[in-house]
Amino acid sequence: MPFESNIVQVGMSGDGVVSRRGFLRTLGLGAAGLTGLAALPVSFTDLMVLQADELRKRQMACILLWMAGGPSQLETFDPKPGTEHGGSTKAIETSVPGISVAQGWDQTARVMKEIALVRSMTNKEGNHQRATYQLHTGYVPTATVRHPNIGCSIAAELGESKFDLPHIVSIGGPTIGAGFLGAAIEPFVVQNVERPPDNTQPKVAVDRFKRRLGLLNHLETVGFGQAGGFDRVKDHRALYTQSARMVLSPQMRAFHLDEESSGTREAYDRNPFGQGCLLARRLVQAGVTFVEVHSNGWDTHQQNNERVATLAQHVDPAFAALIRDLKQNGMLGRTLVVWMGEFGRTPKINSNAGRDHYPKVFNVALAGGGIRGGQVIGASNADGTEVKDRPVTVPDLMASLCHALKVDPTKEIQTPIGRPIKVVDGGKVVSELFG
Repeated sequence: MPFESNIVQVGMSGDGVVSRRGFLRTLGLGAAGLTGLAALPVSFTDLMVLQADELRKRQMACILLWMAGGPSQLETFDPKPGTEHGGSTKAIETSVPGISVAQGWDQTARVMKEIALVRSMTNKEGNHQRATYQLHTGYVPTATVRHPNIGCSIAAELGESKFDLPHIVSIGGPTIGAGFLGAAIEPFVVQNVERPPDNTQPKVAVDRFKRRLGLLNHLETVGFGQAGGFDRVKDHRALYTQSARMVLSPQMRAFHLDEESSGTREAYDRNPFGQGCLLARRLVQAGVTFVEVHSNGWDTHQQNNERVATLAQHVDPAFAALIRDLKQNGMLGRTLVVWMGEFGRTPKINSNAGRDHYPKVFNVALAGGGIRGGQVIGASNADGTEVKDRPVTVPDLMASLCHALKVDPTKEIQTPIGRPIKVVDGGKVVSELFG
């Protein structure tokens, strides 16, 4: 049976693509909300216990912390103080003896027992768009195939067909889409974490809302459907039904950060990235399979050290708080957390005190999901220009993510034209991550 998802884009645009916003506007939904839904007697915690606990016991989830632009490895988790290319960055000790990280990552250093650092990532793609595509799909871009986001592929394998919320959510901006998996499993984008997603609260009473759906179904069936468009109507109706189920679901309260205590919100830091990480925890706790949280601005061609230090002030506390929170809630073992960007930065500092694109050597941090923390895998050489030992490729990393999430990376998925495409383009699982 084909996978059915609640990640939908509904309503028709001019090019025939179904859009979520168009559907919501057609049915009269918007920010005004429905007062009858605002006073539901069931608490969010009760909903999580009743509807999501068993799901999460059986299935894994992933939170991707995406450092858009390519974070410098030398100012994050592979510092080289006192060397020619190390710059002014200092190293600090972590909770694991023998493992140091760059200054500015003090809170992450305290939870290093849960984190595995891969310092020997290596790749060939130094273009932002191409590398971003590859680090999200496991494939280099081609002119003939739009490969799906790895989160979409994982959601297609793990997601429950009748689940009310989207199975993949992107917080802080758009991400790579579902590709040949189709519109029904496109990522749901949340731009502003401080309010519920736009156009997801009905403006009219539930009964009236349902009557509008019934009228739409009737019009499509007796009109376009009878004129030979039944298959199109069937797909369109499925998307409408899924989206309607989502916007009417009490589980939409997972998007309401104001239900969290002020102490919890402060622990993540009161900035969009930090609150995005808190929202990611709430979504995973409610049963969402894959959540991506964006941190922008890591393309540090100028004033690298100062810019990374500023970015770390937001990312460091949120990364650490997320790991602690997941562990305290008993969720870390089944939630894989991945910190990465599309490539690293040049060891040599340029004339603008910045670092340029460098896919040859970079680092990734992983926690939870069966990952053995408190270790470093691989190494760069003394000046950071080469991988010294245990090179890890992008396909290796993707295969390892699939392994952690209990998804077969070699499984073949049929494209609409019948071409078999594996979940990941080769690669071998980095066994040390799980040893």
